[in-house]
Formats: sequence, C-alpha cells, structure tokens
Amino acid sequence: MTTEYDRMVAGQSYDPADPQLVAMRTEAQRLMRLHAATIKGEDQSMLGELLGTWSEARIRPPFHVDYGRNIHFGQGCFVNYGCVFLDVAPVRIGDRTQIGPLVQILTADHPREAAERAAGLESGRAITIGADVWIGGGVIVLPGVTVGDGATLGAGAVVTRDVPAGATVGGNPARVIGGREAGSVKKGA
Repeated sequence: MTTEYDRMVAGQSYDPADPQLVAMRTEAQRLMRLHAATIKGEDQSMLGELLGTWSEARIRPPFHVDYGRNIHFGQGCFVNYGCVFLDVAPVRIGDRTQIGPLVQILTADHPREAAERAAGLESGRAITIGADVWIGGGVIVLPGVTVGDGATLGAGAVVTRDVPAGATVGGNPARVIGGREAGSVKKGA
C-alpha cells in the first residue's frame, strides 16, 4: 500500500494532515529544539537522528526542516545560522558545499489553482546541489532546481531554474552573472 509519505517523496500530490506525516514533523521539531538549545551547534549528535544523511555537516542553530530525513549532506558541508530546508521531497547537497545564513531550500510546492489549493493537497520537487557550491546569505532555492558543481549563488538570489556547473548567479529571478557561463550573458541583460 502506498502511504502519503511515499506519495510525498515521489513528488505526487499528498495530504500533509496524514497522521504519519504529522508525527514525523513533530519528531523533527523535537530534534530541532534540542539542536537549537546548543551554543553554535557544539553538540550536533541529534542531527544523525534528524537527517537522512548527515555526514557530520556543521550546522549552526537554528536550523528548520519539515522532516529532516529527506535531507542528504555530502562530506565537509557547512550550514550557517537560520536556514530553512522544507524537505517534502529529497534535498541532496554535495561535498564541501557552504551555505550562508538565512538560506531557504524549498522543495514544497502547491497547486496554482485556488480551488485545488483549497482541497489541502500539496506536492514537492527534489532539489540537488552539487559539490563545492557556495550559497550566499538569504538565497532562496525553489522546488525542482539543480545546482551544478562549483557554482556560486549570490546573496539574496532567488533561484528559480537550474544553475550550470561553475556559474555565478544573482538577482531575482537569478541569472548568470559570472563564472563559466558568463560569456553567454549579454552586457546590460
């Protein structure tokens, strides 16, 4: 039998009020509260319980998630203060990726039609962030985005589409402003 959790992580419409999902979010909140009570995250042992793959990423509290278990960190990652990862679909972060303060990684999505939203169903799309990526403070990464290895997401960028490896993006919506892909950007664009 397919559960609402199975539907959720597969990117299908699901009911967030499902009792199993509510219990999972409650447990994630308990673990986030324990992490938030530490000073600069010096005791991060609860992150092994919270996250799908922790790989001993350094995560400064507060750190906010929906479920946690759908987040997978590579080796040597760092997450600064106040980040929000809405992980209704998988979030995969490559080795040595550095994430600035107040970054939002949002897999959660909602129907575009008001009548469909009123039905209370949600969905999500996975986010993949490559290795050696730098994500500046206040960046928002929207559902379904893939960020290539070595990319830089400039502070405050709203990333609505895939970012090529080695590119530097900035703005709202984010556009390539430097890096390997900069030659394809016209002056004044």
